[in-house]
Amino acid sequence: MRVLVVGGGGREHALCWALKRDHPHATLFAAPGNPGTAQLGTNLAIAATAVADLVTAARQHSIDFAVIGPEAPLAAGLADALRAAGTAVLGPSAAAARLEASKAFAKEVMARAGVPTAASRSFTALDPALAYIRSHAEPLVVKASGLAAGKGAVLCDTRAAAAASARAMLAEGSLGEAGREIVIEQFLAGEELSVLALTDGERVAILPPAQDHKRLGEGDTGPNTGGMGAYCPVSLATPALLERVRREVLEPTLREMAVRRTPYAGVLYAGLMISADGTPSVLEFNCRFGDPETQAILPGLAPGVSAQFLDIARGAWRPSREVLAAERAAVTTVLAARGYPDAPERGAAIDLPENLGSDVLVFHAGTVRDLGGTLRTAGGRVLDVTTLGPDVPSAARRSAAACERITFDGKTWRRDIAWREIRRAGAA
Repeated sequence: MRVLVVGGGGREHALCWALKRDHPHATLFAAPGNPGTAQLGTNLAIAATAVADLVTAARQHSIDFAVIGPEAPLAAGLADALRAAGTAVLGPSAAAARLEASKAFAKEVMARAGVPTAASRSFTALDPALAYIRSHAEPLVVKASGLAAGKGAVLCDTRAAAAASARAMLAEGSLGEAGREIVIEQFLAGEELSVLALTDGERVAILPPAQDHKRLGEGDTGPNTGGMGAYCPVSLATPALLERVRREVLEPTLREMAVRRTPYAGVLYAGLMISADGTPSVLEFNCRFGDPETQAILPGLAPGVSAQFLDIARGAWRPSREVLAAERAAVTTVLAARGYPDAPERGAAIDLPENLGSDVLVFHAGTVRDLGGTLRTAGGRVLDVTTLGPDVPSAARRSAAACERITFDGKTWRRDIAWREIRRAGAA
């Protein structure tokens, strides 16, 4: 089997790792890949959004199966183009990927499907948005409707802050095309949960839920980022809660997408807020594997899950379980560059020890090798350090210990990944 993984971050390195674990004789390609994926297969110097070039490469390299990691190529129609060229693909069509590419569209789908979510309004003009904000209770959330690389949601404690965010997006173009339309929504209190599910458009198999850490600083302080770490499993995600998420969120959304003649197949990611009484509400949908959740979910699963990716892509999926349980706990800590998320520094040499331990996996997220072979920082999130253990607290300790041993100038990281789960374990 010849497999192409599209993307170049930590998520794609984790996908390559899982595919190679499950199919050791497969020939792997990554586009554009990174120094980590280069250890597992062949990197192709093609941008993830270069649709025509990727289709040509798939033909040239006789690719049997493609997995698309990031959201931008899905929104650009890469899955459609590869399928049209005869390649099996794990990833939704561009029409179905609008669930992530347009928050306004996702809100419309949820309203029609009866999916629980925050009350909201969408706007393309500033004056009506400001009028709505003036009448809205504090706090509130302002979101760019389009893809904004994790920077499109702003939690506003006051109406003045919300008005400033709306003005920046709609009038000043701070987020470009992503902010041409905005969604202003009610603030929801509770605890966030990431529920990722495999689906062929009708059936659903829920992957072990994870919890992401969006804030830069320990104790969930500082600016929002693309994610500073994640852990899996999450004890908050009881069987009863997951059944409710299936019944109230995932299945109604898939039915509504089918009614719209845009059936959804691939990985459907529901970013949820779980209220104090255990009620789930959708904060957002993503149309792909999460990052950094994937780096915790896949290592914690028993080998073999990637065979289901191929079955979905080929239209031959017969899920044996409705929920896939984690075999081991996994904690992923992100090592970021100084200045992340706004202006990350690049070029620092990385000292990455080889003997971090058998239960430690290091996924490359923003690295490059220079002409002399030195590994250097090349992005905001540099490395994802995943460790396995019998439970989350022990895995968290191992992840922090491994992170201490990896060095580069400006290393920025959180030492409290999985703090909520550790607190729950201590209270049990």
